[in-house]
Amino acid sequence: MNFHLLGLSHHSAPLELRERFAVPDARMPEALAALAAEPGVAEGLVLSTCNRVEYLAITTSGDALWSFIRRWYGQEPAGLAPRFYLHAGAAAARHVFRVAASLDSLVVGEPQILGQYKAAFQAAASAGAAGGGLRALLNAAFIAAKRVRAETGLGRHSLSISHAAVELAKRIFGGLGGKTVLLIGAGEMGTQAAGYLVRQGASRLLVANRGQERGQALAAKYGGEAIPWEHLRAEAHRADVIISCTGATEPLLAKADIAALLARRKSRPILLLDIAVPRDIAADVQELENAFLYNVDDLESVVASHRADREREAARAEAMIEAELDRFWRRWEARDALPTLRALEAHGENLRRRELERWRSLLAALPPEQRAAVEELTRALMRKWLHRPLTAIRAAAEERSDLAILDSAAELFGLQIAAAPAANEAGQPQPAAQPPAGLKAGA
Repeated sequence: MNFHLLGLSHHSAPLELRERFAVPDARMPEALAALAAEPGVAEGLVLSTCNRVEYLAITTSGDALWSFIRRWYGQEPAGLAPRFYLHAGAAAARHVFRVAASLDSLVVGEPQILGQYKAAFQAAASAGAAGGGLRALLNAAFIAAKRVRAETGLGRHSLSISHAAVELAKRIFGGLGGKTVLLIGAGEMGTQAAGYLVRQGASRLLVANRGQERGQALAAKYGGEAIPWEHLRAEAHRADVIISCTGATEPLLAKADIAALLARRKSRPILLLDIAVPRDIAADVQELENAFLYNVDDLESVVASHRADREREAARAEAMIEAELDRFWRRWEARDALPTLRALEAHGENLRRRELERWRSLLAALPPEQRAAVEELTRALMRKWLHRPLTAIRAAAEERSDLAILDSAAELFGLQIAAAPAANEAGQPQPAAQPPAGLKAGA
């Protein structure tokens, strides 16, 4: 069993492909159950965001993840495989660490991904798909990510996808003064966008959210106006800018909706920023005159302007990630040796206790403080006697230099080795898994 990760992101696949594989919150339990049911999968989770969809599992090989793609999405991924990346063992762990620290994000340093990863694990744990193995990996990744935010400049002046969208609107209009902005969606990204819009001078904020109470609360917080969800299309013409970021699985605004909106605006231009995946606004809207539609992949120009001043901090962060990954991986590798280490320690303790029992009648005549001294002396002697073999076994497991030492120790000391850790507790590096016949994993 080993960590395996199959995914696609803004680095490897366009938005059109990513949204085909996005897993909405409503279907996540079903997807997790299907992933956990794949033969050879001990644990698994799905991370689905606007920039990536990734399937992380502790499994026998990457073939199980390809099989999940076939079964869950009902399609043969042969033609799509070059868009996917597949990592195994330490490479998979490294990818998780980098993603959690937002070093692989479109916006390097953005803070949302850490919360998204935590939510992904919680969903997997609640569905019974994830346990101790993935918890150990993600806990270590979260510690590394928090260290990056605390010890580098990436945690300062954070730029998120929502911020980038507002920056683009400000760049296009030369400022947001006098502009009315309609925010569709009052979730995390919408909440961030609302605050940034107000700080950047938007004159009026309209908020539409499927849950009316949440939409009203967000609008009230920033002195805006909540629009009932059922009035969205009728009221959208009031906005000069529409920013949409919901979890809808189908477009909320079609080409006909925007055409009607433009008619009511007497063809005054409107800027549409769709940062949802799957998209909230139909792609063919861009065919309309005076409708300027941008999606999450179009934010690259905004992000690029912030990239140069982050590169130095990102280099420092990469070094931190490698150090934390090395620390985690040594612990993970050493799990193979745990049954032998525990058995050897128990063997030594049993020998010590048996010898003390043989001398119990003589020891009983000693004062309490002398009996305690004898007890501590025997413990100290046993620790010294076991130190060398325990250290050698642990080092061999961490370095994976000679795992035959585990069998040798058991034979030499006559150890009764307990059952090996469950599949989700063990991790044995294997060669990177290959996709099924006819498929090729992308870089």
